[in-house]
Amino acid sequence: MVTTGEQARKIGQAETFSLASYLQERAAIVEEALDRSLPIGDPAKIYEAMRYSLLAGGKRLRPILCLASCELSGGSIEMALPTACALEMIHTMSLIHDDLPAMDNDDYRRGKLTNHKVFGEDIAILAGDGLLAYAFEYVATRTRGVPPLQIIDVLARLGRTVGAAGLVGGQVLDLESEGKPDISAETLSFIHTLKTGALLETSVVSGAILAGASPEDIDRLTRYAKNIGLAFQIVDDVLDITATTEELGKTAGKDLQAQKATYPSLWGIEGSMSRARELVEEAIERLSVYGPAAEPLRAIARYIVSRKN
Repeated sequence: MVTTGEQARKIGQAETFSLASYLQERAAIVEEALDRSLPIGDPAKIYEAMRYSLLAGGKRLRPILCLASCELSGGSIEMALPTACALEMIHTMSLIHDDLPAMDNDDYRRGKLTNHKVFGEDIAILAGDGLLAYAFEYVATRTRGVPPLQIIDVLARLGRTVGAAGLVGGQVLDLESEGKPDISAETLSFIHTLKTGALLETSVVSGAILAGASPEDIDRLTRYAKNIGLAFQIVDDVLDITATTEELGKTAGKDLQAQKATYPSLWGIEGSMSRARELVEEAIERLSVYGPAAEPLRAIARYIVSRKN
């Protein structure tokens, strides 16, 4: 088969694709949008607390995945950006609440003092609540160029993702598993599919929904996202053991201290990393039908198992 000029151009783009440049460029877009999304209001203290954690940096992986899947599905950055910001608001809420003394009780997040260490536990709880509520408002009022039913679909998925069938449920099961030596791999995978994987999955799928992707494409991207979500958590468990506090930007060794069920406790470090790499290869295979256009999603999948924090 003769390769057309357009196909050759796309293949060349894939061969020269730089993930570092891509992440830097997309993160800058997200950072600017997040800063604009949440100006200081009244009462100022709660807005300051919300902005403190929302703008504290980080990989911005979830919003970047949303933008990437929207573009892959024929949409634009502009139509996906409000949802991308909302995903980071929800993720930030989960970190604020996760760090509280009643939960994982951590003093540092993203290399900075945790929200409750700066503003107090009461304001930290309310800052998380404020970000969660605002995420839905932001998608509903700021999304442009997308049919209403697709926006409603995204809002419903965000609600399920953050609730008892997703992040909250996973956190409960994670807390209940502490100190129990007989947690199976199946149970652990279920915990982290809810706690970590659900938001990553919704990040990918929501971008495709906004762009009007077909049910077949949404199913394909869902399978990709489930795999990278589980791989992400496996690597997190490994890094908690192998990385330093400085590298992580949060306290290292917390899982062991809290006697949490982790993948290394079941499979060891090498076994855990081997499984993570298998999941990523399976995820990449799901993207084969898209050709070079899916290179950002492929590269992000590979990054998940090579990252140091």
